[in-house]
Amino acid sequence: MVAASRTDADSLARMAAHAAASLIPAETDWRCARTVREAASANPHKVIVTRWTHAGHTPLKVTSDGSDTFHCVAINLKCAEFAFKHAGSSVIDGRLTAGVAQVTPPGVPTETLFATSADLLHLFVPQPVLEACYRDLYQHNPSHAISLDDPALIRDPVVERLSQALIGAPAGDVIGGKMFVEKISLAIVSRIVAHHYARSVRRLTQGAHPLPQWRLERVSEFVDAHLGEKIGLPEMASSAGLTRMHFAAQFRRATGMGPHEYLLRRRIDRAKQLLRDSHFSVLDIAISCGFESQPHFTTVFRKQVGEPPARWKASLPASCS
Repeated sequence: MVAASRTDADSLARMAAHAAASLIPAETDWRCARTVREAASANPHKVIVTRWTHAGHTPLKVTSDGSDTFHCVAINLKCAEFAFKHAGSSVIDGRLTAGVAQVTPPGVPTETLFATSADLLHLFVPQPVLEACYRDLYQHNPSHAISLDDPALIRDPVVERLSQALIGAPAGDVIGGKMFVEKISLAIVSRIVAHHYARSVRRLTQGAHPLPQWRLERVSEFVDAHLGEKIGLPEMASSAGLTRMHFAAQFRRATGMGPHEYLLRRRIDRAKQLLRDSHFSVLDIAISCGFESQPHFTTVFRKQVGEPPARWKASLPASCS
């Protein structure tokens, strides 16, 4: 029994030492809101990353009332067995593999009973970071405060790889290590935000009616008339007279593709026409079709057509060029 306890203690010490060495502080009180507030006091617009470990020699029950302002993204780092309740409802009751994530929004109480040893990352995310990730993903501001309120588990191999990179942050270079932790944690949050809105769109799409033909024609005419301008989902939804979320769902039901994909296809179609019928440079065509730069245009063109625009133009019959 003594040997087993010593082994557990040694294991816990190694995990704690690794957490310290990787620039991620060990979490002494599970999801402690006060600790998070203190850590965020110096920079309220920053993701706070902590690591929770349990040696597992005895079962452990922990509870949290939740933070008033922070979302908590939990990522399981090793296979473990535990029961997790979110607002009183069971989310996990059994063995969970490494790499699985779960999000708890502000003000939601949680309870966990660890039956085995456990190792988890906690990312405490303030609202400004969620909004910044949303803007980067969708190129417009959210219409309201973001609440990632779906407690369902997220199984994403990209999140798993990013979390493993996060705990392996270089400890030798403190400044570089902190920047690394910040960038990787932001990448994880961005991925989580994208998952949330993809789920929301899928739920709406499943119950949505296809966009009526007259609205679809109005959107098509609007897009073609403004291809050279900076337009996106808000402008397309407005042209159809719908909210962004309902427009996106109905548009996908009607066309089988998202509004952004449709917009890129129309821009590439226009670019192909100009490459075939004009003597404009690739840069001029890129700008006139609404791309921010020639490299961006070339990347999208190659992805959709299979080769860069200059090579595609060169392959056209002489009568077409």
